[in-house]
Amino acid sequence: MSTPVGGNAFLHELELTVRTELTQAETGQPYEQAITVPIDEWLSDPADDQRYEASLRSLLGAVEALEDGFGPGDRPSPAEVPLSVGTARYSPSGPDRRTRTEGW
Repeated sequence: MSTPVGGNAFLHELELTVRTELTQAETGQPYEQAITVPIDEWLSDPADDQRYEASLRSLLGAVEALEDGFGPGDRPSPAEVPLSVGTARYSPSGPDRRTRTEGW
């Protein structure tokens, strides 16, 4: 975790908040156990909990990247980009959508 410098105090505070939320999400009931509880006893939807945790991880990564100095013009090298990001162009509802009947 980085320390606040000048204008990064907001980012540092956001990072602490996201880390706290992520810790709470990680220590919650595991998905496999949560789905065995009757639905009328759920405090929240286990699938929503998984999505929330994933979004927190994404937000934390963005905050860390900003704190490390990635600005709008800076881009990580291709070696630093996870493979999943490189394949993220496909969108089931986007302009690159293809079906098997269209020659896929």
